[in-house]
Amino acid sequence: MDRNQIIGLVVMMVFITVYFTFFAPEPPEEIAETPTTTVIADDKDSVETSQPVAQVLSDSAVTKLNESKYGMFSVATQGDEKRIILTNKDLKLTFNSKGGRVEQAEVLGYKTYDGQPLILVSPTNADMSLVVQHMSKEIDIHDFYYRVSQSTKADTALLSFQLDLNESAWIRLTYSLPPTGFAVGMNVETKGLNDLVGEKIVFNWTQKYNRLEMDINDARSRSTVRYYAVSEETDYLSQSSTELEEERVEEPVKWLSFKQKFFTSAIIANDPFKSAYIASRVDPNDTLTIKQGTMQAVIPYEQFVAGKSSYLLYFGPNDFDIMKKVTPEFEENVNLGWSFFAAINKHFIRHIFTFLERFFSNYGVIILIMVIIVRIILSPLTYKSHLSMAKMRVLKPELDAIKEKYPDDMQKAQTEQMNLYRQVGINPLSGCIPMLLQMPILFALFYFFPNAIELRQQAFLWAPDLSTYDNVLNLPFTIPFYGSHVSMFTLLMTASTILYTWSNSQITTVTGPMKTLQYIMPIMFLFFLNSFSAGLTFYYFVSNMSTFGQTFLFKRFIDEDKIKAILEENRKKNANKGKSKFQMKLEEAMKANQEAQKKRKKGK
Repeated sequence: MDRNQIIGLVVMMVFITVYFTFFAPEPPEEIAETPTTTVIADDKDSVETSQPVAQVLSDSAVTKLNESKYGMFSVATQGDEKRIILTNKDLKLTFNSKGGRVEQAEVLGYKTYDGQPLILVSPTNADMSLVVQHMSKEIDIHDFYYRVSQSTKADTALLSFQLDLNESAWIRLTYSLPPTGFAVGMNVETKGLNDLVGEKIVFNWTQKYNRLEMDINDARSRSTVRYYAVSEETDYLSQSSTELEEERVEEPVKWLSFKQKFFTSAIIANDPFKSAYIASRVDPNDTLTIKQGTMQAVIPYEQFVAGKSSYLLYFGPNDFDIMKKVTPEFEENVNLGWSFFAAINKHFIRHIFTFLERFFSNYGVIILIMVIIVRIILSPLTYKSHLSMAKMRVLKPELDAIKEKYPDDMQKAQTEQMNLYRQVGINPLSGCIPMLLQMPILFALFYFFPNAIELRQQAFLWAPDLSTYDNVLNLPFTIPFYGSHVSMFTLLMTASTILYTWSNSQITTVTGPMKTLQYIMPIMFLFFLNSFSAGLTFYYFVSNMSTFGQTFLFKRFIDEDKIKAILEENRKKNANKGKSKFQMKLEEAMKANQEAQKKRKKGK
């Protein structure tokens, strides 16, 4: 038998083993009766696959082949494959004695968008490997068969896998699952490996992100690979790119995560990884998975051979309160916006939301009450804005008279308007400032609602899921930038915004192109927000409607006749006052601009 024949037989052996390992029917699972339980099932098919090959190759020949390929690790190339299930209140984990690793992770208490069990990791979508150097070769220690032992300590299920290389050298992987929670401990203990393995030890994890949400495009745009370095900085790959994204992190890394919109798979090191490589890519034609992520984390050699490698594996929801308790900065997997907006969400919006959850189970009602609370908190600023607009309405006849007096001289008209504001003691920007101060909260909510897992699969009115768009009509065609569906909450939000803009324009001094431009923004948001969270567009709609109520209420407290009397009194007081430094500088700037315009006209 020549070399090529031997290689061919080995390839056949590997193919048959892989087939029966991943595609053979799994034995029935036992029902867990306690928060933490285990089930062991023998996979006899995996043992039988070696029998036809063994008829061709003698045991000694197979042994020699394995020794040449795996060295001392060849002692564990054959064995019985067993699957062990650990469950607690939140997780169902399937382990495999071949590799001693997590084979499948199911998050309990959640379902996919189509009602299926929510599985983050499975043999078909993920692969974990721990690669060491041995005999100048890269050896994946997850390729071998481990001895299995189970125990319990203080209600925590312990599952150990041991790989015996010889009497004085071994590797032990011990997993610990508490009664509750989405994290499982993983300790890597070793003995006698100093002279057996090289310095480069790498933990590899490749995972295809299963499609868990209805809107695949939105899910892709909110999925990435994140990491947290010891420099106390988190970073991530581009979420929107459809091209290969990759990064080499040349500093110690505390944790790495495959972050999806609402769920995350991650590894957290007790002692940091030495460095890491991360990558992500998208297959636009794959409708079953939204993205593929890769992480390669280098484990310090001294740490590994000393048997002190300790980790947490997280398979769970992107819940801010849950993640915050796992490890520092792990809650950054919940996208709450840029730092300023994130601070508003963390310290203000989130607290209001969680407080209301204690008293109300309907999230539509919670959003409605949030609008009322935010409106009450911002009412002093809103009142000042309305008061400023009332002052401008009182001055409108005089402002119109100035425009009529200088119809062709905008520079002169603006100067006279500034003189009028000075005389009556009005800052023309005072009406804008209160509105600008409210904008950060509106932008913060723009991040909060689409990423709030609490809204996932929560129904309200006609919307079956407040975490995604409410689809009341599927269009037989696709409108550019709009999509192929109609969101009713987005329509209501747009209509209410246009109505408020129209009613406000009737009582303000805004004229010319600006009056038309007021209506462009709502139309733009109609297209932009059509595929956004129904919770977000419902909030904006209710907020618009509450504005009408506030406007009506403020009108009852604002007396324009009284305001007019105050302005006249200010006019008398300021009659002999000179121009302020600000006004003088403003007039100088306006004159300089006018002169520049005249020069440009002459040049033409």
